[in-house]
Formats: sequence, C-alpha cells, structure tokens
Amino acid sequence: MTRTRLQEATDGDFDAVVSGAGMHGFTVAPGGIAPDDLMCMLRQLARDVGAKFTPSAWWIIDDGEVVGLCSLKQPPDDAGQVEIGFGVAPSRQGRGAARRAVAQLRVWADAARVHLTAETHVDNVRSQRVLEANGFVRVGHREDEHDGRMICWRAVSSPVTQEAGSG
Repeated sequence: MTRTRLQEATDGDFDAVVSGAGMHGFTVAPGGIAPDDLMCMLRQLARDVGAKFTPSAWWIIDDGEVVGLCSLKQPPDDAGQVEIGFGVAPSRQGRGAARRAVAQLRVWADAARVHLTAETHVDNVRSQRVLEANGFVRVGHREDEHDGRMICWRAVSSPVTQEAGSG
C-alpha cells in the first residue's frame, strides 16, 4: 500500500530537490520532479505567495520519495478562494500520487477555511480526473495567452471516499 503525505516546501528544499540530492532523508524521483526552469519558477511562486500567506507549497512524498509538488498560485482572495496547482514527476505519473495529494489539500483547505479552485488545459485529462475524484466541478472555460483553452474548476463536494494515505 502506497503512503502519500504532503510536507511543507521550504525555500531551501528546492535546491535539494533540483539537485536530486534529496531532502530531510527523502530521495527524489528518478529524473527529478520537473525541468530546472519550471522548478525555478515554482520556487519563486512559493516565495511570492509565502510572503503573504503560508503554507504556500507542499512536496508530495510517496513512501519516502519526493514525487511531486502542490502549490497555491496566489494567496486566498477576499472570498477565501485560492487556486492550486500540482504536478508529479514523469517517472511517477499514473500511480495515484496526485489524487491522494489533492485529497490531502482538501483536508487542509477545510481546516484553513479556504475554498480551492484549479485550472487544467482542455487536453490534460489526467489532471481533470484527479480534480473530479476530489470533488471539483467544472465552472467554466477561459483562453490563456500562453497555455490556450483552459477549464476552470471549483471544489464543491467531499472527495470520493478513499483514504488519502492509501492507494
């Protein structure tokens, strides 16, 4: 049984994860989490959001291995809504880590009294399934100048029941 947990991502953790050296006794998925330029952008995003609201990012850890990252894309707005993003290392995709991690984010959001939103590219079916399994519904579309047609999501119901730590 795979155990997934989220661990708050600190600024220093990014260096360890990008280098592949691991952090806090955890190894990093083979091939890394994402390309260095994307990890650099995510680190800056975590810094920017973290200056106004914490936590702002979490490592996805499966059985002692850092396999991905979940983060807030901005601090919560006045209505308490906050957009999330998530990604899993290519070498570890399709194993349920994102689904389990987003389920844990739902628990955190309930405790923090914030409401989660997300966006996926219209062709990103895997991420769409992760959101649907966690009680998100489609609430619209928008055109992004860089990413193209996006589906907008909002968490509205409890995630499909399956223990967040099991696979």
